Amino acid sequence: MATKFDSTSQMMRQAIYALALGIGAAYIFFGWGIVLQIVLAVITAITVESVFLKIRKMPITSAIGDGSAVLTAVLLAISIPSIAPWWVAVVGVSFAIIFGKQLYGGLGNNPFNPAMLGYAFLLISYPLQMTTWAGDFISFAQALDVVFNLSPADALSGATRLDEVKTQLSLGGVISELTLHSTAQAWVNMGFLLGGLYLLARRVIFWQIPAAFLSGIVITAFLLSFGDSEHYLPAQNHLMLGGTMLGAFFIATDPVTASTTPKGRLIYGFLLGMLIVIIRTFGNYPDGIAFAVLLMNITVPLIDYYTQPKVFGK
Repeated sequence: MATKFDSTSQMMRQAIYALALGIGAAYIFFGWGIVLQIVLAVITAITVESVFLKIRKMPITSAIGDGSAVLTAVLLAISIPSIAPWWVAVVGVSFAIIFGKQLYGGLGNNPFNPAMLGYAFLLISYPLQMTTWAGDFISFAQALDVVFNLSPADALSGATRLDEVKTQLSLGGVISELTLHSTAQAWVNMGFLLGGLYLLARRVIFWQIPAAFLSGIVITAFLLSFGDSEHYLPAQNHLMLGGTMLGAFFIATDPVTASTTPKGRLIYGFLLGMLIVIIRTFGNYPDGIAFAVLLMNITVPLIDYYTQPKVFGK
């Protein structure tokens, strides 16, 4: 299926528009912190990219105007905790733009998804700040106080649903005690799902990756929970908790770092879904989307090489 949009800037704008529902749901449940993180991230992305383009003596206006830096910033901002200190967004986005994009020559040359590279760097370097999430809606004044280190975040923090599941299982808890979905995370995922369907309808992304991605999660989760349903998270929880829908429709479908052949997209997406469930179940990190994406980015050249369509007549 060919994309309907010919320019990079059109595709990037459509992706940013499609994020609106999920971001709106996150704002409704968690408050102004997410808005501040997005503003900080976008300002940082534009500034850092402009500086590096100037150093490389490349045109600034056209590169900034394509929207790729802004989209990277927004994806990273909505992936980190909304009450993270201001410097987390600044450091993460700077790392994503510099080491995930510009040092490879700019958009189209990067082998790794920049937003996930920045997220993984933050998670490894600053685990405390990256695992302190808002427990409830916070006002604009509270967000300013916490994000800019004017007040401690302890009183406003809480664990994500996947964090709770991970902790309970490590202490011998069973799934029957954890069957209630986090309402907030479920609605946020639903918002990103609707946004993803919008991208499919507008032919901005190909259907193979999200379909295979979600199938990989469902099948792997079912196989794990088939023999021991009390101690493994069921598929519906994997689908509606964490960043599953964001990963399926907005991150895994990155046109630069994802597989580009029809069969390759199916393989790439399915293996991504499998890896995410495995990392969530047996790894030290509760979500695992960033690490799964980066690992699969490495395999893309190999997948594309062996899944090239046959030339007509041969």
